[in-house]
Amino acid sequence: MQRSLRAARLATFAFFALNGFLMGMWVVHIPAVEHRVGIGHATLGWLLLLLGAGAFTGMRLVGPLADRYGARVVVPVSAALCAAAVILPGLSPNAWTLGIALLALGFGNGCLDVAMNAHAVQVEHRYQRSVMSAFHATYSLGGVLAALVGARTLSWGWTPAAALGAAALLGLAGAALAGPALLRPESPRPAEVFPAGQRRATPRRIWLLAGLALLLMLCEGVANDWSALHLRDVLSASAATAALAYGAFATAMTVGRLLADRVATRFGPVAVLRYGAAVAALGLTAAALSPWIPLALAGWTVFGAGLSGCVPQLFSAAGHADRNAAGANVARVAGLGYLGVLAGPAIIGPLTHLVPLNVTLLLPVAFCVVAAGAANVLRAQPPSAVPPTSPSNAAGPFQPTR
Repeated sequence: MQRSLRAARLATFAFFALNGFLMGMWVVHIPAVEHRVGIGHATLGWLLLLLGAGAFTGMRLVGPLADRYGARVVVPVSAALCAAAVILPGLSPNAWTLGIALLALGFGNGCLDVAMNAHAVQVEHRYQRSVMSAFHATYSLGGVLAALVGARTLSWGWTPAAALGAAALLGLAGAALAGPALLRPESPRPAEVFPAGQRRATPRRIWLLAGLALLLMLCEGVANDWSALHLRDVLSASAATAALAYGAFATAMTVGRLLADRVATRFGPVAVLRYGAAVAALGLTAAALSPWIPLALAGWTVFGAGLSGCVPQLFSAAGHADRNAAGANVARVAGLGYLGVLAGPAIIGPLTHLVPLNVTLLLPVAFCVVAAGAANVLRAQPPSAVPPTSPSNAAGPFQPTR
């Protein structure tokens, strides 16, 4: 049993890394694809909305499927879809076909995102300790690998179709090799009967988790989109120095997620969210108000470290809230969180026409403060609040409460 559990954990790491690698390979080749298709930045921006729409659709669709058929089936299929779709942008001859390609890629990415997180919840439950953050760190490492590989293939003169095609083949092979090691469902999932025309209600706690995911992932999106611009436009840093802002944030996020599971096991997920969000708020405040580049870089670093463990705790809590609906609940939290990533540019951009960029950064600071204040939503329900006849909670799901 322990050997199969370790194999399932390694397979989950593989799928997270694979997802990060596939999406990273697309990101690295965006400029080359844009040039090949012959479109401008504005058109590309609109087409990228299709990537988000596809991802949101995939997330909402695959959650119930993971609950019904099990992550062991859905994760490899989702990975194969994502891998097969990643080559499509490299083959697109015009804007219309690129839009369809991005819709397909987003759909595959959304399916894999929710399916692998649902399986990560199963692994965490059987380990009886926090392991979710390390999976998310592996996704980041997959993106780093994609940046290195993509830079090398571009230097060799590979076309986007060739590089993305190689990534697709690697993804399909990885899905086939890692899939058999995934966990089987612990027990058959009994059908639940509801009155005609009535669907299972989503608990209020799940929507609270989803709302916090939206706020915190919007904060992550702000760092992705505006950290370098902040140093360049507000502090007049050089382009090379400005790029260090995002590098510092991303590095701190990755290292923080590698360490967050130990912190969550020792102090509980409530403490990770409360103090992590508070630290993130302090870091971004320092970055936004600093007149000095070194202090601003330190602020972006602290911001990434604080945020690093927050979102994985939300995914974990959603998955453990009801083991029979783990996929659907993770899909709700991930889907709303993904909308937060998309909303970041739409919110911060227009605000910069009214106030300076560094002042607009105080909005995500406020979101971090809200998340810190709402951290108790991660606290597990007391036994009296859990329906005794619920098969999903009969075994006492793993939910640290401190």
